[in-house]
Amino acid sequence: MAQETATPAGQAENQGPFRGAKPYDDWIGSLGLPIHSGYYLEDVRTAEVEWWEERQAKVAFMQLAGQQGAAEARITEVPPGATLPAARFGFDESVYVADGQGVCTVWGADGQKKTFEWQKHSLFMLPHNRWHQITNMRGDRPARLVHYNYLPVAMSVIPDPEFFFDNDYGDQKKLATPSGEYYSEAKIEHDTLWGRKRAKWYGSFFPDMRAWDQLVPFWGRGAGGRVVHIEFPESQMTCHMSVFDARTYKKGHRHGPGFVIIIPAGEGYSIMWPEGEEKVVIPWHEGSVFVPPNRWFHQHFNVGESPARYLAWHPLPQMMGSGERVDNRAQNQIEYPFEEPWIREKFESELKARGLTSIMPEQAYKDPNYEWEYSGES
Repeated sequence: MAQETATPAGQAENQGPFRGAKPYDDWIGSLGLPIHSGYYLEDVRTAEVEWWEERQAKVAFMQLAGQQGAAEARITEVPPGATLPAARFGFDESVYVADGQGVCTVWGADGQKKTFEWQKHSLFMLPHNRWHQITNMRGDRPARLVHYNYLPVAMSVIPDPEFFFDNDYGDQKKLATPSGEYYSEAKIEHDTLWGRKRAKWYGSFFPDMRAWDQLVPFWGRGAGGRVVHIEFPESQMTCHMSVFDARTYKKGHRHGPGFVIIIPAGEGYSIMWPEGEEKVVIPWHEGSVFVPPNRWFHQHFNVGESPARYLAWHPLPQMMGSGERVDNRAQNQIEYPFEEPWIREKFESELKARGLTSIMPEQAYKDPNYEWEYSGES
């Protein structure tokens, strides 16, 4: 019988060789702002935030177990009708809109300004060494933004926050891409990866992560899931979004630290565990965030009545570790026939409690090479 732990935020410890980034940890600790720890944050839309005078907004940081010094994640609450002070960072930052609507203006050394409108579920990039200014267009309610970047790694090399926030260097390159405007709607591209068709969104602005549907099969990961990879111009930052059907679940797999996962839609849970040890259950719904620790197996379960989707920000390429490209599935991915019986039992029990039943095909539990049928895909 598998052991299960439902651990609330604030009780997890960092695991594995990635144990944090001391200069960064010391810096955020000196700010007097909330720091959410543990294995997950139940809802970034309602999580505690406190006023940060410098940023003229309420802010909180996340130090979840799996970040492990590989990535920063923080929450900004923009007051109703407010325009935040102009700021620029010495690093790229990706922003997801958990709630609200507004505009953002970005400009560089050439003074040419780019302005775009964002809304709930938008995703956009703030490029390094450019000024940006964010405005909440709603006068009756605050907006909530979730930020992702590699500042903990950068501060391990240069342990001076002022270098990244008060640096006079201005990038002279224009805010444009080979295909056009920097903040024009992202373009879908297709290539092949390991002999399979891959979909890739390339751009700096994605209007609605719940509406995009140009995805391709997530071959090998189970649940009939689909996926799209996301790349930003002139940045090493990447992410992907996966969608999988109600009453199904994906295969257990593992990789490196710093994969910050946020839920745009769906209801379910994930299970995380270091090999051979106790399992942690992470309940999730829209607005939940969790981060699998380094080399921990983890597995995603949709117990709702509609498709679920998750957005996963990626760490720097050298920190990804095994698991995204599975050279030896016996080591980094668990096929359904080889998973612990408790995994399936818990899933079916969770569905039963909701008056639902599993639509997982029985053959998937017998044949380790079983693959879902994707009509017209190869």
